Amino acid sequence: MPKIVIRTEHAPKPLAGYSQAIKSNGFVFVAGQGPFDATTGAVVGTTIQEQTAQCLRNIEAILHAAGSSLDRAVQATFILGEEADFAGMNEEWGKWFPKDPPARQGAKLPIHPKGMRISVALVAEG
Repeated sequence: MPKIVIRTEHAPKPLAGYSQAIKSNGFVFVAGQGPFDATTGAVVGTTIQEQTAQCLRNIEAILHAAGSSLDRAVQATFILGEEADFAGMNEEWGKWFPKDPPARQGAKLPIHPKGMRISVALVAEG
């Protein structure tokens, strides 16, 4: 099964060197998404809850373009700028995945580009 590059204008344009997502072997692999507005590229929100929601909106748009959805998420990775943001991120996460959430792992972001507090990557069934 060939890989299919997924692209949508409803999520931020990827920087050089990666695709928004790749669909292959029945899965959609979404690249890490920051809390950026798809049109302006500006960071959306100042709180970790707002930024988490924007990351997930971006992922949702990409999954939609791939014919999938957040309901089909199987694995996610979040990267936080500050460990203190974990509780707020987790609070917002629960709103998006209230039942049967994907497997998840986290890490700490070593840099803080453009005021970004979080990045989220996700794998979903295609």
